[in-house]
Amino acid sequence: METSTKSIAINYGLYLGGILSLLTVTAYAINLDLFTKWWFGIAMMILVIVLGIMSSMKSRSSLNGFINFKGAFSSFFITVLVGIAISTIVSYVIFNVVDPDAAGILQEKILASQVEMMRNFGAPEESIAQVVEEMEKQENLYSLGNILQSLAFQLVGFSIVGLIVALVVKKEDVEA
Repeated sequence: METSTKSIAINYGLYLGGILSLLTVTAYAINLDLFTKWWFGIAMMILVIVLGIMSSMKSRSSLNGFINFKGAFSSFFITVLVGIAISTIVSYVIFNVVDPDAAGILQEKILASQVEMMRNFGAPEESIAQVVEEMEKQENLYSLGNILQSLAFQLVGFSIVGLIVALVVKKEDVEA
């Protein structure tokens, strides 16, 4: 992969990290309930995918319209890695340094949201009680271990999407 492709991916990753961080800080400042809304999470996920696709497409155009599978995937993955890493650091700082009490409040809100969702789907009360018990046993959702685990799972999930994107974006130069 050429240096220009790496720099394109890193730049898009910085943009992604900035936007995700801005959304996180805004949600924290306006209303912690936003973190419990399904549409907020979906919007952030779509944002990650869109910027990953844009990075792969920009990389292909910088290579005269041709990029191999590895280059397209690498561009997507680097963008996602940089963006999510920045956002993760910002979340960690907010919920462990700036306002550690907010992490507990958010955990309670997430628990209440889960219980409400399970009741709406008609889950038996014993299942709901079991979920409540498990969630109450959990340590801080924003502890270093939990946040790194979340980062790893996100990277795996977005890598699967990145493989599909790379299949679509790749365009080999048959004359070379």
